[in-house]
Amino acid sequence: MSDAVPSSARTVVIGAGIVGNSLAYHLAKQGREDILLLDKGPLPDPGGSTGHASNFLMPVEHSKEMTHLTRRSIEQYEDMDTFTNSGGIEVARTEERMEELRRRVQSAKAWGEPGRMLSVAEIEEMVPYVNTDIIEGGFYSPGAGTCDPLRAGEVMRARAEEYTDGGLTVSPNTTVLDLHVEDGAITAVETDRGTVEADEVAIACGLWSPKIAAMAGAEIPLTPAVHQMVSVGPISFFEEYEGEISFPVVRDMDTQMYERQHGNDLEVGSYQHRPILWDVDEIPSIDEAPLSPTQPPLTDDAFEQSMHDALEIVPELLDDPEAGVRHEIDGLLSVTPDGAPLLGPLQDVDGLWSCAAVWIKEAPAVGEAVAQWMTRGWSDIDLHGSDVNRFYEYGTSRQFVKNRAHEGFQKIYGIVHPHEQWQSSRPLRTSPFYDRQDELDARFFEAAGWERPQWYESNEDLLERYADDLEGLERPNEWDSRWWSPIILAEHLHMRDEVAMVGDMGFGIFDFVGEDACEFLEGMAVGRIDVDVGKTVYTPILAENGGFVSDLTIARIGPDHFRLITGGAAAGSDRAWFGSHIPEDADVTMIDNTESLCTLGVWGPTARKVVQSVAEEDVSHEAFPPYTARELTIGEIDAWAMRLSYVGERGWELYAPMGQGRRLWELLEDAGADHDIRPVGMGVYGTTGRMEKGYRLYGHELELEYDPSEAGLTFHGVKDADFVGKEAYAEAVETENAATLCTLSVADHAPEDGERRFMLGGEPVLDDDGEVIVDEEGRESYVTSAGTGPTVGKHLLMAYLPPEYAVEGRELAVEYMGQQYPVEVEVAGSEPLFDPANDRIRS
Repeated sequence: MSDAVPSSARTVVIGAGIVGNSLAYHLAKQGREDILLLDKGPLPDPGGSTGHASNFLMPVEHSKEMTHLTRRSIEQYEDMDTFTNSGGIEVARTEERMEELRRRVQSAKAWGEPGRMLSVAEIEEMVPYVNTDIIEGGFYSPGAGTCDPLRAGEVMRARAEEYTDGGLTVSPNTTVLDLHVEDGAITAVETDRGTVEADEVAIACGLWSPKIAAMAGAEIPLTPAVHQMVSVGPISFFEEYEGEISFPVVRDMDTQMYERQHGNDLEVGSYQHRPILWDVDEIPSIDEAPLSPTQPPLTDDAFEQSMHDALEIVPELLDDPEAGVRHEIDGLLSVTPDGAPLLGPLQDVDGLWSCAAVWIKEAPAVGEAVAQWMTRGWSDIDLHGSDVNRFYEYGTSRQFVKNRAHEGFQKIYGIVHPHEQWQSSRPLRTSPFYDRQDELDARFFEAAGWERPQWYESNEDLLERYADDLEGLERPNEWDSRWWSPIILAEHLHMRDEVAMVGDMGFGIFDFVGEDACEFLEGMAVGRIDVDVGKTVYTPILAENGGFVSDLTIARIGPDHFRLITGGAAAGSDRAWFGSHIPEDADVTMIDNTESLCTLGVWGPTARKVVQSVAEEDVSHEAFPPYTARELTIGEIDAWAMRLSYVGERGWELYAPMGQGRRLWELLEDAGADHDIRPVGMGVYGTTGRMEKGYRLYGHELELEYDPSEAGLTFHGVKDADFVGKEAYAEAVETENAATLCTLSVADHAPEDGERRFMLGGEPVLDDDGEVIVDEEGRESYVTSAGTGPTVGKHLLMAYLPPEYAVEGRELAVEYMGQQYPVEVEVAGSEPLFDPANDRIRS
């Protein structure tokens, strides 16, 4: 450890809590030799949340990404001898929570983590001090335990020193005053002990991350929030046991609390109190803080109910006459607008990275994954759900962050439905169609801030029209039908029979212009981009390992002009990915048209008649072939159109200036009146239509750990031009797949009679013996997407299966809410279940 600050460093890591220590260590392990790790506080405890967290790790979450990060973190803590495997139990006071815990078992199996349900008697045997009179049962995670993050930090710094052979400089008690940026790139870190020139800077300073990022003109959207905790002791019950913890950590889920042994003390933590959010500028300095900057005094009135509930669940311990409150704090932690970390390159400043909003339980693995990302361009664990750029252009304002953090704090231990919608800061991003959609009683879902109809209550009459077709596809269980409506299925059938309009899909739209635009995009995409003007190319976008970074469509508008269309949720990360790869000397300009152009899809058997009636140009099959794009004049509007479909029907995506969007809607609505044109929602576009066609979705089927061959997306072959990931892609094309993406159907929705159930996604796929299927790469088979296909009359699932199971007609099972449901492989590969020859699209 040095008191000197070097004049330069290849990499500067700001923050020496568990996250910064891990990042510095793994950067060194990846080969970085010149690293400066600094913090404004002292070591080993610089004053952040690392020093006050309760330090237990419960690995099972409904997120595969977070579960895998936690499992990998536990492995690292074990390797550093800083982990105690105690196990963990989540107890349920209600039947609703018991159902949620059965879903927890389901997620554990899907992500490859052990876990099982416990009876009340089993809980009493494992944690005899729990009041079992008030609980229904629980979930047991045998892999859970506690860690020592401060000691782990010391180990990581020491190991980093060894890897760099002295190339790591650790500088505590060093305050960052400014970040220097020139020509859009980070150049130096100014501290109170001198300025350090740097090629790259990683912000890993927890609550203070937004303040540091702002120095460079960048935004990291998080806010400090209070997590209350008291430590009670000495507890006489624990005196006969040695060590820090001898019993499983207990989470009292229905009260949003936990109770865990810490030596002879009991730590009681709570998330049930009202959200108490801080501003980063309100956090005291180290000198001003009684304990540390992130440990302000307990807000007593907010903890009253928590103490009452704790006395109820562990009365034997807390009623100990010898025990008293030894320690009580409002511990500050980082909360983001959606509860996930903020990781990756900040697209506004080259060389500036975020490693923020990370909790103790996933910190070592996050440091490892971000270090891999920084040094080689991808990570072993896919971090797309934590990409800091996901809030680009809509979700970084202080008001938005606080509104969502206030709402999200109450979800930390909550029962959160997979399709549950945020309620705060809405509506935020609206298309020109929004008012008309609202008049039609649309049920809006949000994606990347955009308000998009999921279905329209105005289409309720279609339920009667298609009653016979929908028989057996209704969802009687409230959980299965929450955030869903059978109207979606009726809208789907109407689209298949007549014509429908979908607006707006909330796409990310980026134009690339310049003499080098074609060469640049050719080097980014699997598909051949040097095509005729007017052609469109659907293509995977890969990392060097051959895994998916995105999938999108690129249209050639002119010789040196291309338009990239990507999903709204991926717009920020795609913008960062493409922007970071543009060579400095290349004649390429990227123009963001996401907020400039609206999109209106028109699809169905009579779509051509509708569009032709208002278009000046010929839109016949011969004049406007499928998979091409051209300008169209729709009434008074100069639009641009692509003839393609994500729902498997004849039709177009029509793009127009935002200011003319409302008129575009009116023209098509009026023109389609004779054909009973209906607006339909994203439930059709994003689920029923694409599931029947077997279309893959980034973030579900398409992730870093699967390659295009396994996903069935090798129709481009291997082009001559080099592109990112080409070597790995070419190898995958020539190698037998370890798994193949398949479409399955549910054979029996009520195998034990009773209520019919419908899977929602994320369920484990089981073999004949009821065991989770695992491929030779060690990847569990699970449902990547689920949705009803009303045209084929089946509930459809997608899942990757090893070769011996990826056989059409093969019978398997899926576990859902504690019960096994028989399923059958309908399609092995990418051939659509509906209209496999794509006659409807091409007609």
